[in-house]
Amino acid sequence: MANDFLSEMETKLLAMRKELLEKLSNDDDDFRGMVNAMGIKDSIDVAADDIAFKKMEALNQHDANRLKAVEAALARLKNDRYGVCLRCGKKIPEERLRAIPYAVLCIDCKNGEEGPNKRRF
Repeated sequence: MANDFLSEMETKLLAMRKELLEKLSNDDDDFRGMVNAMGIKDSIDVAADDIAFKKMEALNQHDANRLKAVEAALARLKNDRYGVCLRCGKKIPEERLRAIPYAVLCIDCKNGEEGPNKRRF
């Protein structure tokens, strides 16, 4: 892959990492605020708080997983393994990497992973 493309992807991944870290930090502050605001409440308020906590936890987990994927992509850039499908070893098309800079599978392998033959438990 061309150095210009790799530099572009590194810049994009670093920006994504910064954005995710800021979001997780802000969400953590929001979570602390919710905990501190808790007091004596009726059952409806408690249920609403429980839903809000679960939603925030799910969003934080999604962002944390995305951050891990971004960090792994940055490591692959440093190790000259960026843009190589982890399953088949072929190059991942630049268009796919521009759309999802932390992609680890080429389109064929990703489609196979999501296809009708995928084993479901």
